[in-house]
Amino acid sequence: MTGKKYAIGIDYGTESGRVLLVDVATGKEMATHVTPYEHGVLDEVLPNGRQLETDWALQHPNDYLEVLYQSVPEVIRMASIPPEDVIGIGIDFTSSTILPLDSSGVPLCFHSKYEDSPHSWVKLWKHHAAQEEADVITQIAQERNEAFLSRYGGKISSEWMFPKILQILQEAPKIFEDTDLFIEACDWVTYQLTNNLIRSSNTCGYKAFWSKEDGYPEASFFKAVDPRLENILHTKMRGSVHSIGEKAGELTEAMAQRLGLLPGIAVAVGIIDAHAGVPAVGAVHPGQLVMAMGTSTCHMLISDKETEIEGVCGIVEDGIIPGYYSYETGQVAVGDSFAWYVEHAVPGYIKQQAEERGMGVHQLLEEKASIYKPGQSGLIALDWWNGNRSVLVDANLSGLIVGFSLATKPEEIYRALMESTSFGTRKIIENYSEAGIEVNEIFACGGLPQRNKLLMQIYADITNREIKIADSKQTTALGAAMYAAVAAGGKNGGYETIIEAAESMAKVKEETFVPIPENVRIYDELYKHYLELHDYFGRKNNSIMHSLKKIRILSEEVVLSNI
Repeated sequence: MTGKKYAIGIDYGTESGRVLLVDVATGKEMATHVTPYEHGVLDEVLPNGRQLETDWALQHPNDYLEVLYQSVPEVIRMASIPPEDVIGIGIDFTSSTILPLDSSGVPLCFHSKYEDSPHSWVKLWKHHAAQEEADVITQIAQERNEAFLSRYGGKISSEWMFPKILQILQEAPKIFEDTDLFIEACDWVTYQLTNNLIRSSNTCGYKAFWSKEDGYPEASFFKAVDPRLENILHTKMRGSVHSIGEKAGELTEAMAQRLGLLPGIAVAVGIIDAHAGVPAVGAVHPGQLVMAMGTSTCHMLISDKETEIEGVCGIVEDGIIPGYYSYETGQVAVGDSFAWYVEHAVPGYIKQQAEERGMGVHQLLEEKASIYKPGQSGLIALDWWNGNRSVLVDANLSGLIVGFSLATKPEEIYRALMESTSFGTRKIIENYSEAGIEVNEIFACGGLPQRNKLLMQIYADITNREIKIADSKQTTALGAAMYAAVAAGGKNGGYETIIEAAESMAKVKEETFVPIPENVRIYDELYKHYLELHDYFGRKNNSIMHSLKKIRILSEEVVLSNI
């Protein structure tokens, strides 16, 4: 085939979806368009005003379709390319983000009779209201010595698929009964594009207990969790599992007309959003750690061996890069913790200063915080503002700052929050190293590394490692486009493997962040205190934070019952 060929990567984030059009031969980004979700994150009320309980996080599936309908035609228009030169579409998505469907593949919440039921809506990845269900699943897996548990660090997260399904079953059995299929949002979008029902090995492996070697757990395990789940794999979890890099199907005639593309082009098997960033920075070999940094941080590491590690979110063969074992860990609140502070705790005079200087509050705080040396604030924080994903796997833990005084300034708190996320990452890296999994290079992608140089210098100093930065503001969308090029295949102008695609399309900046020896020395001392707090509140006395959260939830339930 002759002429330029292009691939489309669609990145579904927490607040918006972004579409990227890429030159397959070079990775050049031709056009980007973002569609904010009209309904955002539903964490307080449903669209009809019904109040939600604590730790709920839902979304409206129509927002996902609008990303397709608005942004895909727009990037074609912006780049002024012939639609026939687009060879494939790839999807990445936050995960585990699940939704219940009827027998026609329509989300239950689209039906008027279900719209008032919170359990009929999309459960976003950061829906943490299924923690009790996650704990039950962990306990039963431990009692039965289920082999799959070791692939998840010995503990199941409330963010994953089956705890969310179990919550629906226990709290809204009618919704469970009326659900024909439970499906990851990325698989639902590929289903809409292709009319082909498949499940991604990436999401199934990391979020639904599936493995390439063993498949899902036996029916007896699900029966032990709840007898009503005994046959769920054959009823509400139907759909064959396909590997990432494969073709999920081809674009239907109806969708092609709606998107302004040609029918029959390849649609790639979906992938978790952060994971798509791995090939996009060229980290396709063992020992290369990628931090996808945004509202949360996902740490991904490729290895040629499988080893049990405490608190990993998943160990999946062929999980991200076919041919290797892919490890994932994460921090639930990174950018979210900075945003919480700016939105709810920064004093008015800081916001006024930022406005007077024509800059954002985050930018001003970064500037002010950069003047301080490590340890100068006298503060140290724990990075658990939305629980701990790794290595403790405990959504009931909460944030903590030690060292406040009457002299503490807003920028000092902001810096302490940045340092806390860096300490959390160092703990994760050391957890890998102690288990015999090498970490030789570190890459960072996502919105935060692009915007916050101080943050990345702090990461370099605390981890004592050079940090390489993705040379794309849409790294995950680029990765999704790369998988689209692989799904299309070499004969159609794409690639045969993701490693081949990375050689031509991956991008990192020439500028890197190198550790400053004096800062490393001071942070080594501060890290010892971080570990003391980490183990005291996370292991020895976690009942303190657990109890505080339980009291808060009970108090809120009383308030809601009186409304």
